[in-house]
Amino acid sequence: MSEPRAARTPGSKLLFALLIAAILAIPLFTVYLLVYDRQNQSQTARNSIAEGWGGPQSIAGPVLVIPYSATRNETVTENGKQIVKTTTAWHELTLSPDAADIRSDVKPDVRKRSIYEAVVYEARNRGSARFVLPADLSRWGTTRAALALDRAELRFGIADARGLFGAPPAVAADGAPLELQPGKGPSETGGSGFFTALDASALAAKPLRVTFDYAVRGNGSIALLPQGGDTRWTVASNWPNPSFQGGFLPSERKVAANGFTATWRVGNLALGRTLISTDEQPGKAGDRSSAEARIDLVIPVDLYAQVNRSVKYGFLFIGFTFMALLMFDLIGGVKVSPIEYGLFGAGLVLFFVMLLAFAEVIGFGLAYCVAGGAIVALLTAYSSAVLRSWRRGGLIAGLLSALYGVLYVLLSLEDLSLLIGSLLLFAALAAVMYLTRGIDWGGREAAPG
Repeated sequence: MSEPRAARTPGSKLLFALLIAAILAIPLFTVYLLVYDRQNQSQTARNSIAEGWGGPQSIAGPVLVIPYSATRNETVTENGKQIVKTTTAWHELTLSPDAADIRSDVKPDVRKRSIYEAVVYEARNRGSARFVLPADLSRWGTTRAALALDRAELRFGIADARGLFGAPPAVAADGAPLELQPGKGPSETGGSGFFTALDASALAAKPLRVTFDYAVRGNGSIALLPQGGDTRWTVASNWPNPSFQGGFLPSERKVAANGFTATWRVGNLALGRTLISTDEQPGKAGDRSSAEARIDLVIPVDLYAQVNRSVKYGFLFIGFTFMALLMFDLIGGVKVSPIEYGLFGAGLVLFFVMLLAFAEVIGFGLAYCVAGGAIVALLTAYSSAVLRSWRRGGLIAGLLSALYGVLYVLLSLEDLSLLIGSLLLFAALAAVMYLTRGIDWGGREAAPG
């Protein structure tokens, strides 16, 4: 007759629990990848919803581009003799307005397809700009006489020109309406936009005042790329959840449940550039700053970010639950096999998969309640059978309910999540130390003398 197998020591039981918890890192990481994949699918679906409507929009301008002739003397060698050749070439001088006042009225709309949604908008942009020809043109290698003011062009930039809709843009110089053509936007928008030719001869004697009115469609965000010496941009919308981004933040803003208004004031000194540039001096004026003032029209709850954060607390659930099972095993005298540890862990990991699946359909808060309730009920029934007591199963139910409640608080209080989590771990460690203070982990007392 074979001898009975020696009972496992408390230390070996702890090592088994730690090993199973470590193995559960694999499915937890798989869930993390699943969230990432679903987030990418969501972004692809949003892009599909907004396709043809217009992408995230950036507007720039107006800027005044003036051709000018430049004569250059060059010494060359011909037939062994040095001679001086004079050449005349045409270049472009870009003049930014010394003052620009722009107002954008943004009308958002939420478009849905299946379980996905995207924010699109229509923005009407109206404003004025004033151009002044400086007296010190010689610093840029030209003179007023060399400027072909009658061949000037007024250029506007739009990141995605497909978004132009409705009535054609209206642009006027000193009250005279101008005919527009596509393209030739500033470099900041990659040349996308529209322009108009105008006779700016009067600019030699007085400032040129330009007014404009055009509407664009876009999705996600709208931004301004400031061009002038003093740019004022005012944005108004009924969207209650704006996110102010970019290199410049609004000097004034008001956000309420019925919408927001915001105003930016940006000068060329803050932009770090002059109001004049030429294609002959790319280092000074051609190297335009990409600084922008941007508003993101965000959807208040990013469920994928919340699910992703909750997955990072998966080990907290596994650790606390395994700790409770280990205490029942060591102190309560109820044996818990490695398979039972594994099944408990599988149920805890399944919670995050169910949370993601339900959140895409019914929202994060309700999905959290449904998935948490289902897993608590499942593990309570299973633990009552494994621990041979509904009372012990009720303790497991209380522990899991408390954990899910604490996790929801951690997800809601992002700034304090580390503090609360560290205090919770400290309390758990103290409890384990107290409850196991008399345990012989190596089984030395039971060993024969």
